[in-house]
Amino acid sequence: MRVSVIIPARNERYLSATVQDILRNAVGDIEVITVLDGYEPDPQLPNDSRVIVLRKSRPEGMRPAINDALKVAQGKFLMKCDAHCSFAYGFDDVLAAECDADWVVVPRRYGLDPVKWERTGEMPRDAHYLCWPYRDPGKAPAMRGLTWHQRGLDRVHVLLDNEMSSQGSCWFQHRNYFEKFGGVPLEGYGPFVQEFQQVGNRTWLSGGRVVVNKKTWYSHWYKRDGQGYVLSPRHSHEGIAYSADFWLNNRWVDRTHDIEWLVDKFWPVPSWPVDKETWRVNT
Repeated sequence: MRVSVIIPARNERYLSATVQDILRNAVGDIEVITVLDGYEPDPQLPNDSRVIVLRKSRPEGMRPAINDALKVAQGKFLMKCDAHCSFAYGFDDVLAAECDADWVVVPRRYGLDPVKWERTGEMPRDAHYLCWPYRDPGKAPAMRGLTWHQRGLDRVHVLLDNEMSSQGSCWFQHRNYFEKFGGVPLEGYGPFVQEFQQVGNRTWLSGGRVVVNKKTWYSHWYKRDGQGYVLSPRHSHEGIAYSADFWLNNRWVDRTHDIEWLVDKFWPVPSWPVDKETWRVNT
C-alpha cells in the first residue's frame, strides 16, 4: 500500500537531506512529492524514481502547495511533513498499520540537530492541547496546538493515544479522507496558517479521531534563522483570527460535535476557563 509523502518547501536548506532520509528509512511502497514554491533547492534533490518534483514559478504558500501535491498523489495513505525532518526506520509501515479510515495519526516528535542530522536527546513531545483563543489578554485571539507536557508524562505508557491537537510538522491519514474535505482550503485561512487546527478539528468534530503513535517517531528542526516560508503579518493575523472565530463559535456546518465536546473529552485542558459562559465573552 503506497504512502504519498507531501513536502511543501520554500527556501529550505535541508530539503534534500529530508527527502534522502525518507527514502532511506521507508520500508514500503512510497512516493515523495516535493513542491518547490518559487525556488530551486541547493543541494539538489536525489535522482530517484520515487521522487516527484512540482515547481512553481512564484511562491503561493504552503496550503496551495499541499493541495497541488494532492492532485498527483497516488498512495492509499498521505503523509505531510516539513522540509526539515528525519524519521525512524520503518515509520511508514508502523503508521499505516494503525490508521483507521477516519483517523489522523501523528508520530512521536523529537527535536532535530540539522548539522549532525541527529535526533536531539530531549524528551519527546507526545501530547498537545488546543488552547483557548483568549488565553493571552490584550493579544489577538489565537487557537494553537501547544505542547502538553504533563499529559505526555502521565500517559507515556499509552503507545497509541488520543491527541487533542498537534504542532503540524507531520501528520498521516488515508488520502481519500483528506480529499473528502477538499485538502486544506484557503478560504478564511489564507495561504499558510492554522493547517493542523483545520485538519485536527474537522477530524474530531466530524466523528473521527486524532492519535499519536509512540511506536515510531520523527525529529523536527525548529527554524530560527528566517529560512523557509516568510508570512506577511496581514495574512498571518487574519487567518489566525478567522480560525479562532470559526472553531470556537461552531461555524462548521458539517460538524457532528461542537467545540465544547472536544474540550470536555480532554478536560481539564490548560488555558480553558472552567466557566463555559466566559469562553466567548470577548467575541
